[in-house]
Amino acid sequence: MQSMSAAASSHVARAADSDTGFYWLLPFRLNLVFTKGHIVGVVIKKMALRVLGLILLVIGFCESYKILVISPVAAKSHAILGDGVIKHLLKAGHQISYVTAFPENNSHPNLTIIDVKATTDIIKEEVMSLDMIINKKSDLQNIQFIVNLFVEMGKQTIVNKNFQNVLKDKKQQFDVIIAEWMFTEIYSGLIPVFDCPLIWLSTIEPHWMVIKLIDEIPNPAYTPDSLTVYAPPFTFWQRVQLLLNLFLGQYLQYSYAYGPEQNTYEQFIVPHIRDKIRPVPSFDVLRYNASLMFGNSHYSLGTSTRLPLNYISIGGYHIDTDTKPLPKGLQTIMDNAKNGVIYFSMGSNLKSKHFPQELREGLLNLFGELKQTVIWKFEEQLETRPKNVHIVQWAPQQSILAHPNFVLFITHGGLLSTTEAIHFGVPIIGIPVFADQFTNIEVAVNKGYARKTPLSYSMVDDLRESIRDVLNNPKYSAKAKELSRIYHSRMVHPSVDLVHWTEEVVASQGALYLRSAALQTPLYQKLYLDLAALVTLIIFVFIYLTRKVLGSFTKKAHNDKKKN
Repeated sequence: MQSMSAAASSHVARAADSDTGFYWLLPFRLNLVFTKGHIVGVVIKKMALRVLGLILLVIGFCESYKILVISPVAAKSHAILGDGVIKHLLKAGHQISYVTAFPENNSHPNLTIIDVKATTDIIKEEVMSLDMIINKKSDLQNIQFIVNLFVEMGKQTIVNKNFQNVLKDKKQQFDVIIAEWMFTEIYSGLIPVFDCPLIWLSTIEPHWMVIKLIDEIPNPAYTPDSLTVYAPPFTFWQRVQLLLNLFLGQYLQYSYAYGPEQNTYEQFIVPHIRDKIRPVPSFDVLRYNASLMFGNSHYSLGTSTRLPLNYISIGGYHIDTDTKPLPKGLQTIMDNAKNGVIYFSMGSNLKSKHFPQELREGLLNLFGELKQTVIWKFEEQLETRPKNVHIVQWAPQQSILAHPNFVLFITHGGLLSTTEAIHFGVPIIGIPVFADQFTNIEVAVNKGYARKTPLSYSMVDDLRESIRDVLNNPKYSAKAKELSRIYHSRMVHPSVDLVHWTEEVVASQGALYLRSAALQTPLYQKLYLDLAALVTLIIFVFIYLTRKVLGSFTKKAHNDKKKN
């Protein structure tokens, strides 16, 4: 709140800059002259100064920025991250317009919900069925499928009538936009509509697709991409594969994302820019015009990647600073679990009820063999189950992981789950299914606090071995606690950085001082191809002149010889 007061105090004098489209800040200065010897005057002036400070403080608390937060992905894990953003910004006193597919999650006097729930229809439930995935009928690692899916979701967000109403409103203004990047960059087209800066929110570990929006593409020789299951240092063939993945990813973006995004921009965004009598920038220019990027990442969770200054790591910002108490029944179960508690969850999108019957029964038999208490997040009640297995249709995951009797987390490997595991210092067993989950679990295994069990009909035996190993070998728990210490070794909570840099982008008219010159530097200059061309030219000229001179000397010597 203190940072908000400072930003809002600067916000006292604000005027529009018609050339840049942003606003500029007028300096605010107060000159007080104290006359020596006049005690009463000094006291009065000190009182006046205190009153003025109080007034400025009140102004700071009363004024707020208007922020558009776009988090429309129809997945509850993404909604949790979007909800975390608005929670912290609302707490700082800002006014939020929130584009979400889960409008029922939030309410606040300073919050306006823009309902885009229709985007939930894009992801068909049968596509996410575990049975379909096990039988290889759904390929959720196919990058072409992923790009097409999220580009369409971005389009449906833009064309949604509720969001179009916001774009049509000529009186609607925002100080900054925070938009989730998930394989679509269409939201950068909104910059000229509202005449304000844009901040990207990347929900996964940093990779070339997001870094290139604010800096140059990182070197694939030591930087993993979003779907890589390798950990650096890479072998020769891994480096070759990462380079090929980079070329393939760029091809897919140009082939399946850029064209549809350009069409969406021209059809559904440009008319609103023209309606507000503003120039229409090229979408390719807007694509690289973000002020900075928030990343749901931290080096304790992933790899130590070289990052530009305008990439702000805020991994774990969604986690409550004060752990909420467990429901009474669950609290009793965990308090009485003398041999420890194991929590099993396949996340919010992947339904345990879709497990094939034989696999479900095999897992119940496995859990019944354990002396630990097992809490299984399941979407429906099971009539027959072992006494030590408890079914919950909804689980306060953070509160469960925080309990002192907790010993093991069996998870699908979403970044929220792996982040919370490190936050609370608990080991995991990963059963990855979709997209970056494979990468997250591979990183966790390489870091030493996890085991991986592939999803299959016959995974019960593999899972049994993994559970036995993690519970009996203290190295997994020790490594989780060590990484948790590194994770918590920060100057401030990541939510503080989120609020601070959001306000700073507004106050500094886009934080241009953080923007990398790499975006304006052509590839031939980065590779010094112009220098190479100049040196080559000089060498050729030198060789040519040398041959000419030597040739003339040779010819002269030959002529002299003839004369003699």
